Amino acid sequence: MSVLEGLEPGEVFHFFEEITQIPRPSYKEEQISNYLVRFAEERKLEHYQDKLGNVIMIGEATPGYEKVEPIILQGHMDMVCEKESDCGIDFENDPLTLRIEGDTITAEGTTLGGDDGIAIAYALAILNSDSIPHPRLEFVCTVSEEMGMEGAKGIDVSMLKGKKLLNLDSEEEGQMLVSCAGGCRADCILPVEREEVTGCEVMIHVTGLRGGHSGAEIHKGRANANLLMGRILLELSEDYPYKIHSIAGGSKDNAIPRECEAVLIAEKNAKGMAAEIREIAERIQKEFLVSDPDIQVSVSVGEEITKKALTGETGKKAVTLINLIPNGIQRMSDDIKGLVETSLNLGVLSLETERLSLRYAVRSSVGTAKEFLLRKMECLTSALGGTVERAGDYPAWEYRKDSKLRDDMIRIYREMYGKEPQVEAIHAGVECGILAGKIEGLDAVSIGPDMSGVHTTEEKLSISSTRRVWEFVLKVIASK
Repeated sequence: MSVLEGLEPGEVFHFFEEITQIPRPSYKEEQISNYLVRFAEERKLEHYQDKLGNVIMIGEATPGYEKVEPIILQGHMDMVCEKESDCGIDFENDPLTLRIEGDTITAEGTTLGGDDGIAIAYALAILNSDSIPHPRLEFVCTVSEEMGMEGAKGIDVSMLKGKKLLNLDSEEEGQMLVSCAGGCRADCILPVEREEVTGCEVMIHVTGLRGGHSGAEIHKGRANANLLMGRILLELSEDYPYKIHSIAGGSKDNAIPRECEAVLIAEKNAKGMAAEIREIAERIQKEFLVSDPDIQVSVSVGEEITKKALTGETGKKAVTLINLIPNGIQRMSDDIKGLVETSLNLGVLSLETERLSLRYAVRSSVGTAKEFLLRKMECLTSALGGTVERAGDYPAWEYRKDSKLRDDMIRIYREMYGKEPQVEAIHAGVECGILAGKIEGLDAVSIGPDMSGVHTTEEKLSISSTRRVWEFVLKVIASK
């Protein structure tokens, strides 16, 4: 039985619910990509699917709109897959379990994928209709946006005729985004050595953090579970000798990590070590009482064991690297009040047999500032014997002073709601900058309904806002 049945707009929520039943983690978008192709085939729409899985479908102009300039609708099909520790969902095979809470839709124990499933739902609802007036519509749906916008980088858009792009990947109603930061992923890799160590096993688990989107919420000062673990290990080393057997935290570079766990081998006085960890935890909880009031640090002492753990020198380097590389906001914009210019987020921390990996999302609206930050990370990592691998580099989306699309959308919003929309630049990334490099003279604006907790298990999509933004989108595409 449909959970969203009866919600308005009906067609939008019908397609949104269908999308949530299709697994679509980044790099695993085959099922949702093929679903879009079937949609286009059943409605005899011109469509294209490339080897990456990107899909483009085209709806010809309705009567009276044949001479109106085409509009590109754009969003991405992959979602950030985060789940609670006790949630058994397999994101590659299982559907999401939806729940309505007042005016919002959420998913039980997981991210919802409103980012950016709602863009797909809007576009399909329009293309499925025989009564919605519009010019030629070109729907561009990309893969792997959450992993560095790789779909947008690889897509061929030579068949498109539109020069106006409406990106539907924003999360605040009444806000029109016209510029965003560029970014990339940076993996700081430290080679490690192991040796057999005998001692008591001490297990540490940091949980209960709020997490969040590493671009949209980096300015909120929320705790990072990986950094908290690094701090615990650093402060602990002053009085208690230990060796690191394992450490792991976070799963996405663009999500502020909510959990991290480590297993240590205490060389002596394991109970005293556990007590010290609890004292460190109390200090941390007091410091983050406002931004992360539910931080929990659990510690347990096991039996005496013999396991391979990092050597003392390697472990010291690992703890130093985790604490040495900066994190969070590095500079605020001088041009736009309140806008983060440059930041980085330690999203994934993992210890393998022969290397420690720190994966960061690096963002900046200033290309030279981003490059300098990356060079600094390389210098710090190199000093400890490691290297930095870059991937998923994408450009900033620069502000366009002359934008007819923006002016028209402001006018329509004013007419509909009797107030001015917010015209903003953001620190999070959207694909407009990449597509602007592929389509000469592209005029782009990004909008979307109210969503909260994006990239976390607290993600929620507003029902009433989805309806209002739908009505606004229909006015925009019907405008001559």
